Amino acid sequence: MHSLKHQILLLMLGSLILLAASFIFVFGWYMKERAVEAAIVKAETDLETCMDIINVRMPGPWQIKSGILYKGDVQVSYQTELVDHLSELTGDTVTLFLGDTRTATTVRDANGKRAIGTKVSDVVAQTVLKNGQTYLGEANVVGQLFQTAYEPIRDSNGEIIGIFYVGISKNYTQAFIVNSLIRLSILGLGLTLIVIVLTWFFIQRVIIHPLREITLGTRDVATGHATEKVNVTGPREIGDLAVAFNQMVERLSTIADEMSKVTIVRESKEDLLEDYEVIGSLEEGLENEFKEPNPENKYNEEQKVYKNRVEINPSLDASLDEVFEHKYLGRKGLPKGLNVVTLRQILTFLRDTDESVSAETVAEGVKLTRVTVRRYLDYLEQCSVLGTELKYGTVGRPVKLFHLIQD
Repeated sequence: MHSLKHQILLLMLGSLILLAASFIFVFGWYMKERAVEAAIVKAETDLETCMDIINVRMPGPWQIKSGILYKGDVQVSYQTELVDHLSELTGDTVTLFLGDTRTATTVRDANGKRAIGTKVSDVVAQTVLKNGQTYLGEANVVGQLFQTAYEPIRDSNGEIIGIFYVGISKNYTQAFIVNSLIRLSILGLGLTLIVIVLTWFFIQRVIIHPLREITLGTRDVATGHATEKVNVTGPREIGDLAVAFNQMVERLSTIADEMSKVTIVRESKEDLLEDYEVIGSLEEGLENEFKEPNPENKYNEEQKVYKNRVEINPSLDASLDEVFEHKYLGRKGLPKGLNVVTLRQILTFLRDTDESVSAETVAEGVKLTRVTVRRYLDYLEQCSVLGTELKYGTVGRPVKLFHLIQD
């Protein structure tokens, strides 16, 4: 099962991804509408601009001579110079119609040839040629969709004799939308990363770290180690949990002191009884010694050492047991507050790691607080079991590293 910090991270990432996806979808739909509107406005503006350029370059009325469209005295039918020039200025497709038939155009068919002689769509013909109105909007131009503007061409008598057209390909609007979404996605990704880092730092500092300190303190108590009160800051719930933990530690400390007093009295009585038993055993041993020597009653020191070694830790190999016997436990046993189980756990971690590590690393490895682990490490260093070295960083205080001394 995932840890709390991983669950929070997944929840946060999932929420941000869902929010970003929804925002991009809504923004994309909005940008599509705006892009269509912008394309129509551009087509209308380009239509007026191109017509002004034509009137300036070719003064005179529109007219038809022998089935050919003229502007003033200049023939425009089947001429590409004018429409190509206007197309380069605006980036649009440009067409001049004689009636409903293309007579000069930059629009190309499926074979890549100029679509001379093709007809305008029926919808546009009805609006422009019959109704005499300007058509603005999407239209089918030689099998492709464009955002278009069509304007009627009138002769000197006001009769409609043709159509002037500019069109913006839907690729333009799509490119506009895609570029906008790409820029938005990059900006959104950057903001999302910043939010994730700041939120994760906040959660780590305000929730995860205090809970970790309380958890490690609880493990210290569970393994029989007295622990210091935790001093953590965070939300009210975390603070209440820390207060309850400190009250528990204080109460357990009081109970331990009371039990210690009772134990001292009991041990004093037991020691007195043991003294009497030892004296009796010595007297009996002396009598047996003077009566008849018995090799089987001799004290076998090597077997006793081996027996104690196995009883201390049957799970470790002989060399590790000897370390416990001769270096860690000694003749007086462990100092008050230390126990064999935790000492064995720390030793195993150091042996498996086989490198210099800090007290914080050991604490994380054995799941105890740094204060508790440091007491064991200091004791092992005093026993010359551990060696130490200082690791200097670029800033801050040096870190003390511990490693097993190989015999």
